[in-house]
Amino acid sequence: MQNILVIDDDIYIGDMLEETLKAEGYGVSRAYSGTEALLVLGQNKPDLVLLDLMLPGLSGEELLPKIKDIPVIVVSAKVDVSDKVALLMSGASDYVTKPFNISELMARIAVQLRKSQASGESNSLTFSDLTLHCDTLTAVAGGEEVRLTRTECAILKLLMQNPNTPVGRTTILDKISLDTPDCTERSLKQHISNMRKKLEAVSGKDYIEAVYGIGFKMRG
Repeated sequence: MQNILVIDDDIYIGDMLEETLKAEGYGVSRAYSGTEALLVLGQNKPDLVLLDLMLPGLSGEELLPKIKDIPVIVVSAKVDVSDKVALLMSGASDYVTKPFNISELMARIAVQLRKSQASGESNSLTFSDLTLHCDTLTAVAGGEEVRLTRTECAILKLLMQNPNTPVGRTTILDKISLDTPDCTERSLKQHISNMRKKLEAVSGKDYIEAVYGIGFKMRG
């Protein structure tokens, strides 16, 4: 099931959207302010965001640049062309003006989800509240961005691709050898230790555990 986050402080509009989206087979989560939206995004990554601009606390314009690798459809009463252009340039995938036709909005949602699915998200992996962006060598843990080395990124990618299975040290070295020739049997443990510390420093969580006699796995 694809999940959509509705960020809107208008309870009537939010309820209407939630009811319609659920009828279409989507999962729905809600946030009523920009600050609350950041907390929700830090816990679970939705497949698409519907974003109102006039939000209490953190505005939609301020929130938009903080939403990474998720299609965002702005749903706003602002009709000025310059506003639309600025938001699309800031990362919005689409812009729908209030009041909107619900059938049109559902069609636009379907289009953005198809585009996202077609791209395969091959450069991004998600585990719990941890998202890895291989193309930029960054991870987002607990809503905070962390820079990784190429070796750390390669190791984390392999572990996240096999989240429920311990990956042996030899397997790790073999799988990442082409991309990271600097990683050796002796340095592997240090690379993983450095990465764990980086992620734990921003999230308070240790995402990786050592499996005695085997290797490493994502901490369930």
